[in-house]
Amino acid sequence: MDEYEDKEGLIHISEMSTRWVKNIRDHVKERQKTVLKVLRVNPNKGQIDLSLRRVTNPERNQKSLQRKKDKKAETILNIAAEKLKASDSEINKIREIIVNEYDSLIDAFEDSVENGEKIFSKINIPEKWIKVLLHESKARIKPEKVRVITIVELTSLNPNGIKEVKNALLSINKIKKKKGIIIEAYTIGAPKYRVEVTAKNYSDAENILKKAEEEIIQTIKGFGGSGRILD
Repeated sequence: MDEYEDKEGLIHISEMSTRWVKNIRDHVKERQKTVLKVLRVNPNKGQIDLSLRRVTNPERNQKSLQRKKDKKAETILNIAAEKLKASDSEINKIREIIVNEYDSLIDAFEDSVENGEKIFSKINIPEKWIKVLLHESKARIKPEKVRVITIVELTSLNPNGIKEVKNALLSINKIKKKKGIIIEAYTIGAPKYRVEVTAKNYSDAENILKKAEEEIIQTIKGFGGSGRILD
């Protein structure tokens, strides 16, 4: 188990697949790396029970993606070290500084691509490493964005109804948001409107989208109109 100092675990055959296992090699092969779920740990016996069948496809995909990112982060660090002719102890020190502040190396490198040298300066990375790490990060990391969407239905029977609907949609610009988050609204044919939020991660995107929905609905109701979120 790579993430647990190479400790070994056991997958009982009943945890290999949801179907009857005729040949175990149809599911795993020797030296194959795969995503598993830890079921139980018995520290006294040093026993770790694992499962393959209980890992969902989204979990497997997310873990595989994280492994690729972690591998990329190690590549960035190692190339920077080669350029600086750094010793193993220096490399380990840089890794230690970063993981004391971030969940992983890749989180720090992605942050630096978006926010620049100050990310490394703030956590006291030695000056000679900063520009090299930033250069290698920018060369190998393409900032990722996620998009979430909702459809709102807005109506107003007032004489200025069209203007009130427009102002309700524009009210999303009042929402405070992190740098890099974008909120946009489009008509898809009155009274239905599309609201999109683009952000670095789903948590931020969904949080802002919820605020946008609330702001739009409250604004149109404040004008005496009506609004609702469509599934």
